[in-house]
Amino acid sequence: MSSVFTTSRVFLGAIALRTVFFAYGLLQDAYAPVKYTDIDYFVFTDAARYVSRGRSPYERETYRYTPLLAWILIPTSWQNPVWFSFGKVLFAASDIVAGWFIVRILQSPDGGAMSTERALRGSSEGLLGVIVVALLWAVTRRQITLAGILLGLAVHFKIYPFIYGPSIIWFLESPPPTESKEKPPQTSVQDSSKTFTVKNTISNFMNPSRTTLLISSLATFTSLNILMYAIYSKPFLEHTFFYHLTRIDHRHNFSPYNTLLHLSSALPDRVSNLKLESLAFIPQLVISAVLIPVALAKKDIAGTMLAQTFAFVAFNKVCTSQYFLWYLILLPFYLPYSSFLARPRLGLTALILWTGAQALWLHQAYRLEFLGLSTFVPGLFVSGLLFFAVNAWILGIMVEDIGARDRQSAQVEKGR
Repeated sequence: MSSVFTTSRVFLGAIALRTVFFAYGLLQDAYAPVKYTDIDYFVFTDAARYVSRGRSPYERETYRYTPLLAWILIPTSWQNPVWFSFGKVLFAASDIVAGWFIVRILQSPDGGAMSTERALRGSSEGLLGVIVVALLWAVTRRQITLAGILLGLAVHFKIYPFIYGPSIIWFLESPPPTESKEKPPQTSVQDSSKTFTVKNTISNFMNPSRTTLLISSLATFTSLNILMYAIYSKPFLEHTFFYHLTRIDHRHNFSPYNTLLHLSSALPDRVSNLKLESLAFIPQLVISAVLIPVALAKKDIAGTMLAQTFAFVAFNKVCTSQYFLWYLILLPFYLPYSSFLARPRLGLTALILWTGAQALWLHQAYRLEFLGLSTFVPGLFVSGLLFFAVNAWILGIMVEDIGARDRQSAQVEKGR
């Protein structure tokens, strides 16, 4: 069996699968009333067209991304219609490159059908996925400067990868420092002892690897933002960053905040003065950017990044299916030692509950949007809470599995 599923054959199969989906998408777009290409792809290509004419991508309504994406997709604006699909090919190719990085890290190829379908419909998540996996590869190979550059680029491209910063910094620890026998000057015993302790704590924590990562990531992120601000001014900051702090998106949204955000947008004068869309970040960031990194990063950095991303998406005020790709691309690093594979009944139960809760929500959304029935309460609200509860349960198992990893096995994986 292992001789059949060789790495080269798996990659050839992945390329063939993407080619079939690509051809099918072209046919459906040409002849079917419901188009295969995602609406977001038209937003991307319209923005690229504006850029190709020397205008701002933010002249395209609902473009909420870095101008880099529009720059990359400029070929889609060229006159030959064939070039319109350039972005889809690029996104699908990014999946293949991400799979290559996964093989390099884990020696286990990946080629998910869900990521294929999303990429060939025009989702740009494949580009971010390859950056994130390349970041993990650079960290495990101790290519710290490269890791910092990739981290800065990823955060500029899409805000959420900043949560990986605390985990990587915590992971890049130094060997336990040897205690110095020299005593500090005796001016005041209490004050000098305190100063000595704080200085050494900071010095020991900010080792060369952590310092290099911090400087290179901040330099990359800041440089890109200064460049984009110099070209596009305030619209760049507003649409790329600030918009997401106060975003209210009540459609196609699995989030438990869905119904509350819908009420906030529909009845702004009747809701509480508390800005739920901003307060929702508090539990999300505490769990994904603080608690999980501190608890798990030194045991398994890849598993920690998966748990962080899973928590970030589950607790996000906006949760759509394309966000699932953010953590699915990290799943191959966790599954080999997970309880879901070690205990098949548990894994099957988790899969049924995860997909079943989504199906329940989608049924309510279908009744609302296509049949015109009001299903916000209890339908969408209860199904959203159920999906959140399932995700919280799965996250708990992930954290327990990763926490059980001993330090020695994590070091073996890091040295591969």
